[in-house]
Amino acid sequence: MLSKKQITFFNSLKLKKYRKKNSLFFAEGQKIINDMIASGLIPKYIVTTIENLSDQYPTIELITAKQNDLNKISNLKTSTDLFAVFEMPENYIDFNVLNKNLILFCDNIQNPGNLGTIIRTADWFDINQIICSDNTVDAYNPKVVQASMGSIARVNICYVNNDDFFNKIDKNIEVYGSFLEGENIYHTELKSSGIVVIGNEGNGISENMLKYITKRISIPSFSKNSLTSESLNASIATALICAEFKRRTEI
Repeated sequence: MLSKKQITFFNSLKLKKYRKKNSLFFAEGQKIINDMIASGLIPKYIVTTIENLSDQYPTIELITAKQNDLNKISNLKTSTDLFAVFEMPENYIDFNVLNKNLILFCDNIQNPGNLGTIIRTADWFDINQIICSDNTVDAYNPKVVQASMGSIARVNICYVNNDDFFNKIDKNIEVYGSFLEGENIYHTELKSSGIVVIGNEGNGISENMLKYITKRISIPSFSKNSLTSESLNASIATALICAEFKRRTEI
């Protein structure tokens, strides 16, 4: 049965410093957990209210819990019947990959839901590498993991100092930045490889990043209403940009 000590430990993983200290994070829900297992991430623990799961997860330590106790560790408003703790993958940057593929760079993304959706979007468009500035929200934040819907198991996510990273990359790599005043993405030349920088939800791409951008692109508004929104949500903009890159370069 789930003990009070385990409840305290699992709850500590809601905080970045304890996730980092233990190299552990958690996910909730059978669909997400099974998806992550199918992608190669094996849970260290599974906590469940469901009986007789040992046949389904024969090599994983199963901890039985009452629903009230599972509610105490859940990060969801309505807790599920399955909670799993995973070891963080040892992700690293392969600079050779950067020369040949399209990757995303998240610059100071703060909303966990946005980052999770960006990870899910990258997975959908077969973009296997996301680089994050060191002030971007932690990818293993429970809300990010949940919003990624299992895609976090299939996308290599690394955190960097902006200057250190961009000073190491090949100078011939195109670095696209998403701006309101950039070139219309539907009319400009796009390459099959490069880095797409997605800026902060409220402030856009940070000032110290501007010197690394080699091409400014924008998603045009088609609204005839003068009161239309000033910009798109960061994750929606990412999806539209990825779709146009893939449509143009791979279809």
